[in-house]
Amino acid sequence: MSSSEQRRRNARLKYERQQKRREEARRRTRRITAIVAASVAVVAVVGVSAFVVAGRDDDKDKKSEAAASQTPTPEPSESESKAPTPPMKIDKKATYTMSLKTSQGDIAFSMDAAKTPETVNSFKALADKGYFDDTKCHRLTTQGIFVLQCGDPKGDGTGGPGYNIPDENLDALGKAGDDGTVVYPPGTVAMANTGQPDSGGSQFFLVYKETKLPPTYTPFGTMDDASLKAVEKVGAAGVEGGAGDGAPKKAVTVEKVSVEKS
Repeated sequence: MSSSEQRRRNARLKYERQQKRREEARRRTRRITAIVAASVAVVAVVGVSAFVVAGRDDDKDKKSEAAASQTPTPEPSESESKAPTPPMKIDKKATYTMSLKTSQGDIAFSMDAAKTPETVNSFKALADKGYFDDTKCHRLTTQGIFVLQCGDPKGDGTGGPGYNIPDENLDALGKAGDDGTVVYPPGTVAMANTGQPDSGGSQFFLVYKETKLPPTYTPFGTMDDASLKAVEKVGAAGVEGGAGDGAPKKAVTVEKVSVEKS
């Protein structure tokens, strides 16, 4: 092989390696399942800014995460819906209670099946087979939005049941304001998603302080007062390392979950 041919071969191999690294970075970004949040920033010069509250991957992904955090509509999860949605077995006219026994106290919230039948049916089906047992609430956010996110069996923000459920009840919190958001009151329980319509899975978030978000997250539950206080304590303790978004300092392990007709 001549020296010029060797140079061309080396250049081609280098280009292929670069393309492979870029594709891997894009794939890692697509794997992130997250809450997409629009937040009012506390910086006078900037005003209102939209950001993505996204799951962490390894350190090599920090640049990809930074880019994604500026995007209000991130790419959907790489794993498309593969498993079938659970057959409808709930009473669509009933109210159900989802009870979480956690390391930080019991958390319970009511769910109105008439307003969110697909969501309630999915959560009951998952809870009945122990899907949520021995999982962690992997993310706490204490700046801009105030939520504790749970429901990921992997514990890193990328897990799900293998199927998606449709958005429901999106007009329950009223019409969006000029900033494109509505108020999610304390005690609200809503579905996390990938930023795309009808992309909910098993992850959900518990609002412990008034939070402004776009009306694109299915609000399907309301915590009782004791449960809200338990989540408020987790929020007050903050995030590991003092950041505004990450694993809660008070680790929340979900030991057992049940869904029962009220």
